Amino acid sequence: MQNQRNVIMAVILTGLLLIGWEAAMRWFYPAPPAKPQAAATAPASTDAAKPKATREGGLQSAADIALEKKDLRAELAAGNRVVIDAPGLKGSINLKGALVDDVTLVRHRESVDKNSPPVRLFSPAGTPAQHYAQIGWVGEGVATPDANTVWTAEGARLTPQTPVTLRWSNATGQTFAIKYAIDADYMITATQSVANTGAAPVVVKPFALVNRTDKTASLDTWQLHSGPIAALDGSVNFDNNYSTVTEAPGQVIPLKGTTNWIGFTDIYWLSALIPDTGAKAEGAVRSLGNNVFRADLIYPGVSIAPGKAQSQTVRLFAGAKENSVLEKYEATGVTNFSLAIDWGWFRWFEKPIFWLLDSLFKLVKNFGVAIILLTLIVRGVMFPIAQRQFASMAAMRALQPKMKALQERYKDDKQTQQQKIMELYKTEKVNPLAGCLPMFLQIPVFFALYKVLTLAIEMRHQPFALWIKDLSAPDPLHVLNLFGLLPFTPPSFLAIGVLAILLGITMWAQFKLQPTAMDPAQQQVFAIMPWMMMFVMAPFAAGLLIYWITSNILTIAQQKYLYSKHPQLKAQADKDQLDVDRSVAREQKPAANRKPKTR
Repeated sequence: MQNQRNVIMAVILTGLLLIGWEAAMRWFYPAPPAKPQAAATAPASTDAAKPKATREGGLQSAADIALEKKDLRAELAAGNRVVIDAPGLKGSINLKGALVDDVTLVRHRESVDKNSPPVRLFSPAGTPAQHYAQIGWVGEGVATPDANTVWTAEGARLTPQTPVTLRWSNATGQTFAIKYAIDADYMITATQSVANTGAAPVVVKPFALVNRTDKTASLDTWQLHSGPIAALDGSVNFDNNYSTVTEAPGQVIPLKGTTNWIGFTDIYWLSALIPDTGAKAEGAVRSLGNNVFRADLIYPGVSIAPGKAQSQTVRLFAGAKENSVLEKYEATGVTNFSLAIDWGWFRWFEKPIFWLLDSLFKLVKNFGVAIILLTLIVRGVMFPIAQRQFASMAAMRALQPKMKALQERYKDDKQTQQQKIMELYKTEKVNPLAGCLPMFLQIPVFFALYKVLTLAIEMRHQPFALWIKDLSAPDPLHVLNLFGLLPFTPPSFLAIGVLAILLGITMWAQFKLQPTAMDPAQQQVFAIMPWMMMFVMAPFAAGLLIYWITSNILTIAQQKYLYSKHPQLKAQADKDQLDVDRSVAREQKPAANRKPKTR
């Protein structure tokens, strides 16, 4: 009866987990945004039906997507722009306001489709996806350029070889200039200068800002930050998101300390302002209402005497959070820039795993193969531990007669029984938990790989083989719709892919080789566990399932090998299981034959 109750409880808990898992997966892995093709006929979204953000970010409302295409086409067709043409960035600078408001990332595409357009990071002001940077000045008693100022360009094309200078003069003899330079990756350097040819000194305060909407923000979770970000006094601040800024007094959060850099981050993308080294610039983040936010970098005011000039440099990073690129900029003096990737508390372990995985990728040119090789390395390192695990199991087997004697002797005193068994372990120098050690050692590797697949852009859109086109995304082939042949998408908790099924099969095979004897209740739980994990793991990244499947296969091979080296262990395990089965059968037989009482 007790065994039956245990089985029932296991089934109930499994059902509750599966039901709750669907809700959790809708939160962590929301449905992808509607395709632009359907945007023209889709109704406008409301706040109540606002789509949830995705890992990729970008507009989610079909109406917004349609309007963005229309507005962007009109803005870029209006002209009055300086072309940006660099290996990492393409786009343009708007001469009205000197706004860097048109930036696409050449090395990254919106989807795995080869014909997919490059990821757009910046869009002009007023568009649904607005996201731009502005360099300027605030003046005291002097006219300064603003967002409506039309600048004159010296140069028509910004490239790594050809910087471009914008100029504007006011009526009182002050000439403002912004010299833009760009490198081969994602960094734009803006040198802003003021020449005073007037009759009196003027005071100006240089500034730079990044303006964006949160409609395009990526998913913000406890482990993956999306929103305002800054490095202050050498420490990267992940404390604020769009909600905290909106709820702050005056909807402004001034950032205390020396601002090393400031901006906005998504899981994969970053727009950040970097002041001159040693400059005492103040940083702040504010909400402008209507889903629009701004990060400010403000330099102290400077007095410029007649006949003098003043200049200030600020850098704008607008690009993908590629680890090697961020580390390169960090080496040039951008404090802790690589920590814009939200590695979390365990980056001391995650980054070495990422380094190893990336090194393997550079060797084999396939991240799926690299994950398999990583698994082989991990299991190879732990093989000596597995051997000691089996030796410990053999020692435990040798203790079985003594343990049974203690259990029989103290069957009415469970506390004393446990004390005596622990004394026996100590005397015989046997650790009953030794068999768990390989599993515990794999947990950090598994978690590190999960983080790498989730936030490392190097893993984004990386194919493996056959139908696996993106290792950072769930398996796209679902059994219930016959691998896409049927025109429906299963609910998330039933979206079981091929990899999830392979995971369940390999886990079941692994459990069948467990060298421990189990009663019927334990057997039922272990029989359910592989298929429960199949449902639980199905929504996770395909690369993570490949790691687990490979690990299971290696475990099975390892157990087969070690059983061949220790045949007495396998024989004893079979005997123990037979004894358990016979004991249970004897207990159940009298109960089955017992006649009900009559009155």
